[in-house]
Amino acid sequence: MTTTLDTGTKSPAAAQTGRRGSHALRWWVLAVLGIAQLMVVLDATIVNIALPAAQADLGFGDADRQWVITGYALAFGSLLLLGGRLSDLFGRRNTFIIGLVGFAVASAVGGAATSFEMLVAARVGQGVFGALLAPAALSLLTVTFTEPGERAKAFGIFGAVAGAGGAIGLLLGGALTEWASWRWAMYVNLIFAAVALVGAVLLLAKHTTSAARPKLDWPGTITVTAALFGIVYGFSQAETEGWTAPSTLAFLIGGAVLLAAFGWIETRVAHPLLPLRIVGDRTRGAAYLTVFIMGIGMFAIFLFLTYYMQLTLEYTPIITGVAFLPMVAGMVVSSTTAPSLLLPKVGPKVVISGGFLVAAAGMLWLTRIGLDTSYVTHILPALVLLGLGLGGAMSVAFQGSTAGVQHEDAGVASAMVNTSQQVGGSIGTALLSTIAASAMTDYVSSHQPGPLTMAQGAIESYTTSFWWATATFVLGAIVIGVLMPNTVPAPAEGEPVLAH
Repeated sequence: MTTTLDTGTKSPAAAQTGRRGSHALRWWVLAVLGIAQLMVVLDATIVNIALPAAQADLGFGDADRQWVITGYALAFGSLLLLGGRLSDLFGRRNTFIIGLVGFAVASAVGGAATSFEMLVAARVGQGVFGALLAPAALSLLTVTFTEPGERAKAFGIFGAVAGAGGAIGLLLGGALTEWASWRWAMYVNLIFAAVALVGAVLLLAKHTTSAARPKLDWPGTITVTAALFGIVYGFSQAETEGWTAPSTLAFLIGGAVLLAAFGWIETRVAHPLLPLRIVGDRTRGAAYLTVFIMGIGMFAIFLFLTYYMQLTLEYTPIITGVAFLPMVAGMVVSSTTAPSLLLPKVGPKVVISGGFLVAAAGMLWLTRIGLDTSYVTHILPALVLLGLGLGGAMSVAFQGSTAGVQHEDAGVASAMVNTSQQVGGSIGTALLSTIAASAMTDYVSSHQPGPLTMAQGAIESYTTSFWWATATFVLGAIVIGVLMPNTVPAPAEGEPVLAH
């Protein structure tokens, strides 16, 4: 890989030094990208922990509470493809820096919120700039690390950050809410953004191009943004209003129709927002499907297991966050070893399918929880299995998601990863919440009313969701085993990304 650090005529010794220097700087770039990715990922859960305190402080009702979560999800999910393409057109460094600054400003506004409307507006702003930031970070990683050995390690570390961010958000949110204020769940992003911004300015090369800049696909952009908005909002409506509510059906059906129209548009425009060659490749398509399935199943871990530990076992928010750390450790171990050790030997199909099966075993373990079960015997082993399985599958999927793409398509290919995860999470939220609610209703209605029945009904709702998540992971293992070719993904094209 050629970088701006080793251009020009050099002696062999100087060239070797330049290569060593560029290698060292690439790992610093990975640290910067990892910090930015952690900020975006943990924000999905850190606010959940702080939300009750924010509600009490600002005085908004339970019916409005969902908009603090939904506002972020709608903006982030619907604008990801646009954000990815903008990074391809205007430069990944530029888009990354704009995303960092905008996310930090929106976080500051949210931390200083004096009303419910101000808080929701800040969360929407975080979603908008997160949609710029997340694809730019992954695409920068893609074009920076193209040598197979380095690439495997880099994607493993990045995958560990992406997978563990949700659990870290629970711990950090609980600590900040209990020891400081819910507002620090927003303000903490300023620290992450400042560190990443300094690194980006110092390390990343400015965008230069001699080619004519392609035009933005406005018909495709408008159509897919509306489609993703409809799908994400439709699933959020299903969670609160039910699957047969007119608003739910209208947004889900409308989103599906617009998504089909987007596919038709992309085959007919000169400069498509999402060139179909990106999703048509079997390795990349299966990688996106992996992240999508993972988004559905992981929702059950963070939501229902958090409910169980806090409401049934009466853990504090901080203890709940600490309880998730073995899962983080498992993710770090598998994410950093699977791409470099297992992937070259057994191929991506085996690593991802095997990871799903290990995660399914962990989820199956959680179906054994009860009113007075022990953390050590019923939760700890399950979290370790989930971390090991999902960490390996995620890191390999991240690597496959941008395999072989040209550098001018790296941004939108990276955006597809985040879009798949966001849509999968929306489906998991709506589907598993509905299933859990039905399970609790059925149990309570068929037993003698009383506190014990209500408590056991909650257990039934959790375990039912875990059974469905288990089935989701098993199905994912089968589907990936059929669809994904078992060849090691080729790296994407590299480009100069390091500053002089």
